[in-house]
Amino acid sequence: NTIIVVVVVVVMSATAEEKKENGKAADDDGYGPNVRIANHPVLSHKIAFLRSSSTTSASFRSIMREITFHLGYEATSQLETKPAPITVPLGTGHFDCTGEVLTDRVALIPILRSGLGMADSMMELLPKAMVHHIGMYKTSGGDSISVQYYNRLPRKCEADVAFVLDPVIATAGTITNVVGILKKWGVPKIHVISIMASPEGIRLLTKEHPNLRVTVGTMDEKVNEEGQLLPGLGDSGDRLFGTYIHHDFAEEEKLLRPVKRRRPTDE
Repeated sequence: NTIIVVVVVVVMSATAEEKKENGKAADDDGYGPNVRIANHPVLSHKIAFLRSSSTTSASFRSIMREITFHLGYEATSQLETKPAPITVPLGTGHFDCTGEVLTDRVALIPILRSGLGMADSMMELLPKAMVHHIGMYKTSGGDSISVQYYNRLPRKCEADVAFVLDPVIATAGTITNVVGILKKWGVPKIHVISIMASPEGIRLLTKEHPNLRVTVGTMDEKVNEEGQLLPGLGDSGDRLFGTYIHHDFAEEEKLLRPVKRRRPTDE
């Protein structure tokens, strides 16, 4: 007897749910194909703790580092590589094979001072990357503008791609100016990595710099009249470096069970 086996291969496009699990490009939201909004339950969980006013500076730094690792892996997915011969230990000998190594020369651009909280993670991810700092501050008042006060870009650009690190994009005035500075510097490709952003900020940024790539952890609701992102996470620089008022239990009280701790009071 002859047995005939028929194998049917069905090729299906990824469902909306599958796309959601893998993150999504933001062109469906009107931000354009170069904007990627990460969508992952663990990332959302960590962002919730990053926002919380009860999170200490030490925990804030640690959580920001973990979030940046996640976003960094997504943002670096299009870096160029080349084949390279490698040997793998196998018993008492070795096995020859071919691997892939990065060829793009990368520059990391943390925007002072809050961008420093994202720099260590990216340096661990890309240990050969150059790090150049740019410092910006906003003037006070309703019509605030971003002012550069520090710039350590070398005279000659030797990077193929620059990753700009800034935890929050609200009005996008600062990040838009920094991208303009990097374009004048001469870097061919620029990619912004941010933990959270406003819809209007992303739209302004991509309108001013259409070829820019952006990876962002989550989109927030709006920007208030003072230019603050809501709900946001507060002043990320202050929270990173402990330069804000945070009512905390005394160090020795942390050793007690919660019911024995005194309630912190406003001074």
